[in-house]
Amino acid sequence: MTGRSRKDVFLDHDGALNRALVRNGKPYPPATLAELEILPETSSALEALKAAGLLLIGVTNQPDVARGTQRRETVEAINAELMAVLPLDEILVCYHDDRDGCTCRKPLPGLLVDAAARRAIDLSSSFMIGDRWKDVETGHRAGCATVLIGHGYAEIGRGCRPPDHTVHSLSEAAAWVLRQSNPSE
Repeated sequence: MTGRSRKDVFLDHDGALNRALVRNGKPYPPATLAELEILPETSSALEALKAAGLLLIGVTNQPDVARGTQRRETVEAINAELMAVLPLDEILVCYHDDRDGCTCRKPLPGLLVDAAARRAIDLSSSFMIGDRWKDVETGHRAGCATVLIGHGYAEIGRGCRPPDHTVHSLSEAAAWVLRQSNPSE
């Protein structure tokens, strides 16, 4: 785009694009490609956002790789499948654990800030959609509008700011983003 910054929608991975596996009220990513289940409304919601000219970037923490309980190749196979069947522009991954002290692990905004620099994204006109408090806080820290897909997990966002909007599905999130992106329509 010449001289203009793009609007973007950053999307969490597990719980927004695909079903998170919930155990004891806490969400977990699929452990294998066979466990990957793309949520029914994901494709149509992303297609509507893409048709509006929005860039779609997945952002995900995958600390189980650093913890040694997940293989990087498995995460990459899951990402490749998501990229093959969904209209995503890219998926960015933080493979670190909290103790690594990186800037890319949500709730830090490093993945979003780096993508913005590479792709001329206007973060203040962009959106972060996710299902956990870390996603919301990441969006706030990057200067994005935030949407929480409320799945009712048993977790508390310690000191987290509330989302700009709360929904029950990615379809509802996409509809809200589209209304915010084109307020005159």
